[in-house]
Amino acid sequence: MMPDPTSAEKPDVTSPYRVALVAFPGVRAFDVSVITEVWGTDRTDRGAPSFGLRRVAAEPAPIPMRGGLALHPDRTLTWLDRADLVVIPGLDDHLTPAPAPVLDALRGAHARGTTLAALCGGAFTLAQAGLLDGRRAITHWNLIDLFRTHHPHVTVVPDALFIEDDNIWTAAGTAAGIDLCLHLVRLSHGAEAAATIARSMVTAPFRTGTQAQFIEHPTPRVDRDADAMAAVREHALRRLHEPLTVADLAAHAGMSPRSFARHFTAVTGTTPLRWLLDQRIAAAQKLLERTDLPMPEIARCAGFGSEVTMRQHFASRLATSPRAYRAAFSTGSATGSDEGSSSPIAR
Repeated sequence: MMPDPTSAEKPDVTSPYRVALVAFPGVRAFDVSVITEVWGTDRTDRGAPSFGLRRVAAEPAPIPMRGGLALHPDRTLTWLDRADLVVIPGLDDHLTPAPAPVLDALRGAHARGTTLAALCGGAFTLAQAGLLDGRRAITHWNLIDLFRTHHPHVTVVPDALFIEDDNIWTAAGTAAGIDLCLHLVRLSHGAEAAATIARSMVTAPFRTGTQAQFIEHPTPRVDRDADAMAAVREHALRRLHEPLTVADLAAHAGMSPRSFARHFTAVTGTTPLRWLLDQRIAAAQKLLERTDLPMPEIARCAGFGSEVTMRQHFASRLATSPRAYRAAFSTGSATGSDEGSSSPIAR
């Protein structure tokens, strides 16, 4: 992965958000690519924000990676003093020891209040630094036993896609690293920015569920169930403004509520109610960013029924209020609905 050869000569581009990709021998090329794709690709022509991504290492020498690739650092570890976010890629060998200066720099960044995020096996690096002791974390499901053996003071949450504790984020396997990166964009710049980047990457802006759905187990009806549940989800997304219940969705699928809930969870990794809530929150975020609709109308369109209910869910799931979210991420659009749609959030 070759940066602009003159990048080390240039001053930092003025950016509202500075991201440091911390690298050392042994980091995974895929994770480096994901971080670069999310924060290092210019999509300002599509309305995405501008980011300042820097490749940071203890030494300026090229860092070899598997597959004949090399990463050329353009900043040293002192740049972490300026970063808003520090991202650590996963490792080819999950027990690879990180250089002592890297571990010291990560500890210093956390002490300053900088957000840290590790993709997949990058949790091992954070654990080496002692930053996960007494905290919750996650890694790939196939590495959990190894992680617990080497870092017994970390509380492993085995079924999460990604998790945060004390401003430290960790993610599960390969695709969950993409999920976490997009989630961090959503937190810093809003749902629309994350959706713009996700569309460019041809991936979902967010996935519900847990990594438990990817652990090996018999799935004799997976194809048929997946088709049926996909149809139900599409049905629900077009009717989020209605007071949908699990019984309503089960009836659409032609199942009893209990059977439907079981099959839905098996396919998606989450319950119907939790999935519905995730979609309602996402719909409300979009309306808060794109429209000037009053809060009661947004609550109605997103299916919350009342502004009070919407506010409660924003507080519990996003740790903010709808009004604060709008103030942070509104684009100032005055459009209230998509042409020809009975609801502003129909897709």
